[in-house]
Amino acid sequence: MTCEHITSTNRHAAANISDLIGGDDRAWAEAQLPKLAAKFAAERDRVGDRIPYIAQDGLYREFEDETFIRWWTNGFWPGILWQMRHATGDEAYTAPARGVEAKLDRVFDDNDTDHDAGFIWLLSAVADWRATGDERSRTRGLHAAGLLAGRFNPVGRFLRAWNERGREGWAIIDSMMNIPLLFWATRETDDPRYAQVATMHADTLLEHVVRPDGSCSHIVCFDPLTGEFEDNPGGQGYESGSAWTRGQAWAIYGFALAARNSGEGRYLDAAKRVAHYFCANVALSGDLTPIDFRQPAEPEYRDALAAVIAACGLMEVAEQVPELESALYARWAVRILKAVEAEWCDWDPAHDGLVRCCSGSYHSEPDREVPMVYGDYYYVEAVLRLAGKAMRLWDAD
Repeated sequence: MTCEHITSTNRHAAANISDLIGGDDRAWAEAQLPKLAAKFAAERDRVGDRIPYIAQDGLYREFEDETFIRWWTNGFWPGILWQMRHATGDEAYTAPARGVEAKLDRVFDDNDTDHDAGFIWLLSAVADWRATGDERSRTRGLHAAGLLAGRFNPVGRFLRAWNERGREGWAIIDSMMNIPLLFWATRETDDPRYAQVATMHADTLLEHVVRPDGSCSHIVCFDPLTGEFEDNPGGQGYESGSAWTRGQAWAIYGFALAARNSGEGRYLDAAKRVAHYFCANVALSGDLTPIDFRQPAEPEYRDALAAVIAACGLMEVAEQVPELESALYARWAVRILKAVEAEWCDWDPAHDGLVRCCSGSYHSEPDREVPMVYGDYYYVEAVLRLAGKAMRLWDAD
């Protein structure tokens, strides 16, 4: 695969979501901009280059666990800072974003990276490189891409998820949001191997994670020696065979990005199939996402993370499909975002965390229905995309 192939074979010229929505929806997005600026300027000054995760009692707190530096969400705060710098032109966002980026060098030093390298370094180092041309940031991004590519199992054609013993053959749907780092590395270096790994991994997940009805498993297990499929165990949803909503959202956005970055139409078809399943089911939930589409009716646990990630994915699909299809996905993206804003946003600048009711998993109470930093990231990205002011941090170009 040459660098030119990455974007030359898309079946339709990509549009921009801000040109695909109506005037009322664009006005709604633009009305969010001063509120985002006030919220995140205050949060930036309060949080600085600390690395937030969950807001408790309206404030982000430092994690005492030394291993937290390796936590997979640690790129989302600098991602917010770079997005807000791009949208507002305010250079005050630069220093804290770079402060976090420098702290993340410890993850390289510990030699304990996993498949979440894309989440961490696309939104920090690669964002810095794109915004400022800083060569050290480019080097960090390429180093992270090399580590991610090194997790590839050539027999099973998948990227290993985690490092624990006994999980050598595990891959998860979240990884579809990490492989954009590999497509970027191919674009940056003209080395096709990164993108080749990304497409082989995407094909494996397409075969073993996306179900015929458009729902998705969270986890797939292979024999790491033979590559043979073994199981789809339960993950962060309700149970094995259920439909964890954030997993569906990762699939929509991840496969749509794979389509954009590879030019392969089968990934866009997969994103559309999962999107249809997601939208049909969220409509039955009053546009407010549960943690799992197949969870019991009571208790009625919710997850705003799935909503904002899916909204970004639906925008990505809308930009790539033919003109007569795009309105379906664009309208659903805005509809879901408006539901999140109406029910789950805390705009008080004195409070850390914008999007409330984020849930890490169905069965974990401490991180159920709380403000989480990556919910904020995807909400910011989504609104800025609608307003035509977002950095395209997941694109290979």
